[in-house]
Amino acid sequence: MTQGQEYDVIVVGAGHAGCEAALASARMGLATLLLSMNLENIAQLACNPAIGGPAKGHLVREIDALGGEMGRNTDRSRLQIRVLNTAKGPAVRVLRAQVDRHRYQWEMRKVLESQENLDLRQGMVASLLLEGQAVVGVRVKTGLSFRAKAVVLATGVYLNAEIYLGEVKYAGGPGGQLSAGELSQCLQDLGFEMGRFRTTSPPRVAGDTVDFSRMVEQPGSSEPLYFSLEPVPFEPGGEQLSCYLTHTTEETHRIIRENLDRSPFRLQPLLGAEPRYCPSIEDKVVRFADRTSHQLFLEPEGWETKEYYVMGLFTSMAEDVQLEILRTIPGLERVGLVRPGYGIEYDYLYPTQLELSLRVKGIAGLYCAGQINGTSGYEEAAAQGLMAGINAGLYVQGREPFILDRSQAYIGVLVDDLVLKGVAEPYRMLTSRAEYRLLLRMDNADLRLTEKGHELGLIGEERYKAFVQKRAALKGAIAQLKAGQITPTQETGRALERLGLSPIRRNMSLAELLRRPEMTYGLLKELADLPDLEPAVREQVEIQIKYEGYIQKQEEQVARFRRLERRHIPAHLDYEGIPGLSQEGRDKMQRLRPRSLGQASRISGVTPADISVLMVYLKKMG
Repeated sequence: MTQGQEYDVIVVGAGHAGCEAALASARMGLATLLLSMNLENIAQLACNPAIGGPAKGHLVREIDALGGEMGRNTDRSRLQIRVLNTAKGPAVRVLRAQVDRHRYQWEMRKVLESQENLDLRQGMVASLLLEGQAVVGVRVKTGLSFRAKAVVLATGVYLNAEIYLGEVKYAGGPGGQLSAGELSQCLQDLGFEMGRFRTTSPPRVAGDTVDFSRMVEQPGSSEPLYFSLEPVPFEPGGEQLSCYLTHTTEETHRIIRENLDRSPFRLQPLLGAEPRYCPSIEDKVVRFADRTSHQLFLEPEGWETKEYYVMGLFTSMAEDVQLEILRTIPGLERVGLVRPGYGIEYDYLYPTQLELSLRVKGIAGLYCAGQINGTSGYEEAAAQGLMAGINAGLYVQGREPFILDRSQAYIGVLVDDLVLKGVAEPYRMLTSRAEYRLLLRMDNADLRLTEKGHELGLIGEERYKAFVQKRAALKGAIAQLKAGQITPTQETGRALERLGLSPIRRNMSLAELLRRPEMTYGLLKELADLPDLEPAVREQVEIQIKYEGYIQKQEEQVARFRRLERRHIPAHLDYEGIPGLSQEGRDKMQRLRPRSLGQASRISGVTPADISVLMVYLKKMG
């Protein structure tokens, strides 16, 4: 075995998790190596060329607020950006962007190559190097070894991966890459509990063979929108491109039903491994037999390509069947198939074997992030990568791990769910998973997390100064609105009438007036001497004032949550010796080792009665 260079942190895999992990540790001043099977596939968008959407957009903004790269890279390479859920409340309002697939990869690679303390290297990792109960490096397939104080595994869906396309099956991963079979076997030999998941991808079609006039155009926003909160926004390199809405037909469904015997995943089911939130078109047609159509979206892949992604047509059916299906869809009657959809099956690590820092239990210095932990999606992967990179760096520096709880960030919800509840299907972040989502809005991610990013060394001084100024402007504006008064004079009545607003009948604060559904800060400024505010600050002022009562209730819930989180459980507590626990609760807590009563209460199978018994027992222990 030949010895290579030594590093502080090695990151295995250069997908979205690996990129964030490597950048985080390097920006913390640590010598970092990022290993990729193929440097041409850095930050590959293997599935749809889009970033954001419900809950996922929240993750992207949180990554950005902590100093991660995904939001900035999306802004640099976006084709189109829109606000979703505009008719709903601020808790679920979110950005979604289409990005230029190739530009996204190239822009991320430029950032990685220019980052101080970071080396990129091509190589397939075959095994981990351990000394006792600590990881000390990795060995690549060519026999060269690299040593490090910490290792982050961000291997994506490549562990022992197999591609399915109708009757064809072969070892491989997305983008024509190789399957990482040796590393998967190494992890199993080390005693890791591994599972197997499946997912599917839609076909890509030639845009010059599509009749877009038969579809509904979905243009981007006319307003300037950005994922990143950088003081100077990144301007994309071209005009916004539209997406297009179409739908399947009864003829589509007939062809699918007649060819179910050519759908490999339906013929060979893998119990509990199919994605619930991105099901294949075959599954949708069978499960929703009463539906005569399903929505499909054609999404552009870039400014300089005619390729379009058929969002919603996830399939592993044979290639000839896919083309037949496509040509039954309005606007695709003469379509040309560029790349067929495919199914992929891969190994993942049961995430209950991880601590909240994403460190593997029992192995010092080893962290896991991304789809190796059983998640699905670029944003979920990037969020885990950022946290794993931060914590690997803190471990090397001899500092305490950085952990976000469920009340602080969607990232906290994501990690908490994985570690305490595990996964039975590919995990996707949803707004419904966050019980404090009114506090975890996309618009206030910087208020929640930028201070922490600065303390970690991931937010630069210029950006931090701009954030402090914004925070001060927000606090000042809210204080002024609560202190300012408006009285029901004739002049006030005429002004309200001129603005199309109903009159007031008593003295009230400006904040009370702003709580009216029809009132905005801009209209209020017509009635009172108020400062000009940038759009982001104005939005937060309106939300904090209008939803103040609801926000206070959630803050009270958070206070109760934190009281349980502060009730720590001894690390080596013997649950077998606690009388009164249910057998399932005892088994689950003995295996997962929760750190607090709050964590114990969120473990599936642990009942409120178990928590009461545990509270009494801990109190008796003192």
